[in-house]
Amino acid sequence: MPRAALLSILGIALLGSTVLLNSRTALADEGFRVQVTITNITRGQVISPVVVASHSAEFEPLFQLGTPASAELAAVAEDAILDPLIASLSGDPAVFDVQTLFGEDGPIIPGESASVIVDIKGNYRYLSMAGMLVTTNDAFFAVRGARVFAHGTSTHHSSAYDAGSEANTENCDHIPGPPCGNAEVRVPDGSEGYVHIHAGVHGIADLVPSMHDWRNPVAEITVTRLTGK
Repeated sequence: MPRAALLSILGIALLGSTVLLNSRTALADEGFRVQVTITNITRGQVISPVVVASHSAEFEPLFQLGTPASAELAAVAEDAILDPLIASLSGDPAVFDVQTLFGEDGPIIPGESASVIVDIKGNYRYLSMAGMLVTTNDAFFAVRGARVFAHGTSTHHSSAYDAGSEANTENCDHIPGPPCGNAEVRVPDGSEGYVHIHAGVHGIADLVPSMHDWRNPVAEITVTRLTGK
């Protein structure tokens, strides 16, 4: 075969490979949406509105077990204050979309399921989220870096974590949720100082274990790819 013809065929082949590569890249970057549904599966703990973020693999986890909680996560775990965490996530280049998930009346009551739509794109195919168990001193549930798949539905479960930023007094003077209603009253003395699996409610003060305690997991999280985008 003449050299010129061979080079011409090679050029066409390379062009075809480039087109295919570009097509695959475009497919990888094509955005879609998922519906994130959280079900409160405790008997007597209300879950605060939940911060949900889509992000890349480069995103630093919301927390590491055995290390101190960030100030932003502690604000969620202690008093369901979401704005600092939302601001931190929104300014992170590894984060693509940040949403707040609300129950019908704001918090997610026991047995309730609530949903929010989150955008996914390119390498931003992971989800993290956190929300407070409000009848505690500093308990929260969380998902850290759950992979989002392009098709179907995935289900995850979360234990209750302790932010370790407050003492677990179980005293209504220090607890924002029902039946207490005392927000932003911190008791750092006696706190553990690191994030760990929460030991539950023991009835040492005002909280009633038969109502406010739990057996893990405390939340079920379902992620469903939506069609049409």
